[in-house]
Amino acid sequence: MLNQPSSPADDEALRALAHPGRRAMLRLVWDGERPATELAEAARLSPSAASQHLKVLREAGLVTVRVDANRRLYRADLERVRAVAAFLDEFWADPLARLRHAAETAPTAAETAPTASGAAPTASGAGQVEDSAGEAGRR
Repeated sequence: MLNQPSSPADDEALRALAHPGRRAMLRLVWDGERPATELAEAARLSPSAASQHLKVLREAGLVTVRVDANRRLYRADLERVRAVAAFLDEFWADPLARLRHAAETAPTAAETAPTASGAAPTASGAGQVEDSAGEAGRR
């Protein structure tokens, strides 16, 4: 179970990651700095739209910006990205464990499919079917 509720910063980061263009730009700055113009072109956004999306990423703490003469260079803040990833890992841990358990313990289609005689197999074992009197017998 999630030990702590999400913080406003976590919520802001998740909203920032909700947009595919912002996710694309974040991937592009994962390993190094890139100028805003290159990010706009790669994400197929207009320069003004890219600027707005980069502002959202910056305010969420997912990217940092460095001014170099007349260029703005963006880079992923990997510590912040790791913190968001840790939050998501914790958020999904219990539901995914329950899903895995349900999937591993659920009967398979072969176990629940009717046999050639039309009767469903009994829970006591494979190869047994109940006759019309309800008695189990081997096939």
